[in-house]
Amino acid sequence: MVEVRHWSRSDTASLLRVPTAKDDKYSRGVVAVRTGSADYPGAAVLGVEAAWRAGAGYVRFIGEGRAADAVIARRPETVAGADLGRTRVDAWVIGSGTDAEHRTAEEDLALRGILHGSVAVVVDAGALDLVSEATAPMLLTPHAGEFARICEQSSVRTKGDHASDAAQLADALECTVLLKGATTVIAAPDGEVVSTASAPAWLATAGSGDVLAGVLGALAAANPQEPLARVAAAGAWLHGYAAAIASDALEGRPGHPIVALDVAEALPTAIADLLS
Repeated sequence: MVEVRHWSRSDTASLLRVPTAKDDKYSRGVVAVRTGSADYPGAAVLGVEAAWRAGAGYVRFIGEGRAADAVIARRPETVAGADLGRTRVDAWVIGSGTDAEHRTAEEDLALRGILHGSVAVVVDAGALDLVSEATAPMLLTPHAGEFARICEQSSVRTKGDHASDAAQLADALECTVLLKGATTVIAAPDGEVVSTASAPAWLATAGSGDVLAGVLGALAAANPQEPLARVAAAGAWLHGYAAAIASDALEGRPGHPIVALDVAEALPTAIADLLS
């Protein structure tokens, strides 16, 4: 068993920075998002929406077709295109709404390039199969099934204890692991493990992981000096708190159903409350 520290509201607030008169869109953090597909364009929309709502100063969407069209229709301030151009990037978000089995050779090459770069990468869903050979600073965001597959691929023997298992994988891959669940566990490569259970059960809804990935990208871009484990814990806590606000599951109330976009839209209110 490993020691697990519970992540708090005040811990989260410490990673939220209020812009000053000296800030511009670049200094607030540039997030590049390479997510979504023709089959799942909504994943791109949710991740981009969340990155903006969580405070990113500049969001680039790298993609074309249905996903890019859907992103621009929802968030016209996003800069979308087939490549990055000369724009600097402070954090990447990849994999949400994609399927490794249908990945093209061109997409495979692009993802591998990102994963062998020097910029922090939030890795979700359809890009998780590529992490075993990556060298970039990584924050993996698997659910239980994806986590089991990564462990098998990485020859990590799980014991059924989420904290210990996440710590093992983080050590094996030298990255940060955020294992999603009713209680989210975050393991750092140095052995530190924290947990957060700020989310109501209403958050168990399609697309919520795409929103989380966007939140994590925004916080990573805004806090380049912070360890990714702290970014991950703060993002998970903020994501859960936004879900509680969106579902009105606060102060003992049972709350009500929500959809993933409701969570993204509640992020500014959640941030304002944490900063008050």
